[in-house]
Amino acid sequence: MTLNDLNVDWAEEFSGAITVCDRKGTIVYMNQRSVEQFHNYGGAGLLGTNLLDCHPEPSKTRLKEMLEQPVDNMYTTEKDGKTKIIYQTPWYQSGMFRGVIEISFQLDGAMPHFFRK
Repeated sequence: MTLNDLNVDWAEEFSGAITVCDRKGTIVYMNQRSVEQFHNYGGAGLLGTNLLDCHPEPSKTRLKEMLEQPVDNMYTTEKDGKTKIIYQTPWYQSGMFRGVIEISFQLDGAMPHFFRK
């Protein structure tokens, strides 16, 4: 699978990290922000490696479950005083489950929260 197969040209300049793996967990796409975010772990060299190997437990088990039974997974994480949102979701091509997309981006600490009716 190639970048052209995924048709994600818009994602290259997206301000968050976008990482895509296939159904086996193999990383098939990283946008520029993802490459930068994971430079200490290999950056673009992670392409073609297994995303499961990049996660400790219990995250590894959760990702395995998502690859077997496609579901969304969302959480926040904090490191060095910065809060990020992590959104993992199945991706489909022609109605067929193809793997998981992970989108992560930093949250603004002063972000307003609105209650809607």
